[in-house]
Amino acid sequence: MSSPTLSDLAIPRHGWAQALATVLGGLVAMGAVAALGLWAAGATDLPDGSFPQVVAATVVTAVGGTVELSGDAGALAGTQGGLTVMPLSVTLTGVLVVGRGFLRPLRHRAVAGAPELAGWAARIAALWLLALLVLALAARHTFEISLGDGPLGDLGELFGVTPVVGFSTDVPLTVLVGLVWLAGVLVLALLVTRGAPLPGGLLRFQSSVRPAAHAMGRLLLACVVIGLVIALTVAATRGNPAETFAVILLGLPNVVWPALTIGLGATWDGRVEGPFGLPMPHVLDEVLRTPDVSELNLGTLAEHDGRVWWLPVTAAVLLLATAFVMAALSPAGLRAWRHAVHMAIALAFAVLMICLTARISARIGLSVLGIGDMGDGFSGQVLLGPRLGSALGLALLWGLVTGFAGALLARVVRRRGAARGRPGGRRPVP
Repeated sequence: MSSPTLSDLAIPRHGWAQALATVLGGLVAMGAVAALGLWAAGATDLPDGSFPQVVAATVVTAVGGTVELSGDAGALAGTQGGLTVMPLSVTLTGVLVVGRGFLRPLRHRAVAGAPELAGWAARIAALWLLALLVLALAARHTFEISLGDGPLGDLGELFGVTPVVGFSTDVPLTVLVGLVWLAGVLVLALLVTRGAPLPGGLLRFQSSVRPAAHAMGRLLLACVVIGLVIALTVAATRGNPAETFAVILLGLPNVVWPALTIGLGATWDGRVEGPFGLPMPHVLDEVLRTPDVSELNLGTLAEHDGRVWWLPVTAAVLLLATAFVMAALSPAGLRAWRHAVHMAIALAFAVLMICLTARISARIGLSVLGIGDMGDGFSGQVLLGPRLGSALGLALLWGLVTGFAGALLARVVRRRGAARGRPGGRRPVP
């Protein structure tokens, strides 16, 4: 056995400067995407120069923080509201940039000690904590709103009511959830990236966990790429490019990832009311803008646009390709039924992540002497949530079927590769 070289013994440089670059890189990227998306959505027209604070609030929600809406309209009026939504385009940007920054100093290595990884992650977490505090404190603003014409305007003028609406963040909760978000990003980076080093004690899980995690990462990114191509086509051919770019930059995964689950047969319940709907494709707004909570599934969407029947076809093709990639990256001797089980579990986790992060709950209401709440154009509501049990059950079923088929397909490809002279036909898919 050869003696270790200097390069083998070298410790990668990942000190405080590298940690600062990782944190700042992630925040700058997320802030830029959020600012462009809000600009496309028309948020620059908000009063009192509140655009920077709105950008900060968007980044806060992208890492799981909460934004609380409040108001003060005097003794004769009342305001109420709340917002729970993750702009997943901003979230995905942060995941990719922070994850890459975390792994960059560890590249070209097969093994990294647990203390080394923990120390490197702790440096990033400490700086991330400070950044979250600054963001949470900056994401607050208040501004006056006009009551407009009609009964509310008349009552406001009569009684001298000038509503003041504001937003702020729950700082302790934002910091806690933001740190959990960061921990999830770092763990996912280690699991999904095939070349990332692991502690020696975890190497035995590399052949069973990493192929599934890597394949699911590819699946989610493929959905985003497909959605991006469709959105850019719509922007180029149907007008309203600003609205389409707002969807792309703020919530493209919020649309395409639930669409994947709907293609599997899942149902989401939702409702859109008032003028404060979030950027979303027109067909979704049509289905959800009803007096009561509506079902969002293949059947209800097909009533408005028959092209949604391409969703299950697309889902089947994507899942079969994902299962093939997973099987091609796994050890050649693994039985097909085990591939199916791995695929089912991995897909269930991916669907669970989608269901937890793509939920939307937003409401704002204003009333003067009891008039106006949930009416007269000064209130709005957006609700969207999955039927979790059925979504996970369908994910397990689809995972078993496509996992088994993908394993058989990978086996055929390996045999053909062996017949053409490749050693064992086991060359992994890059």
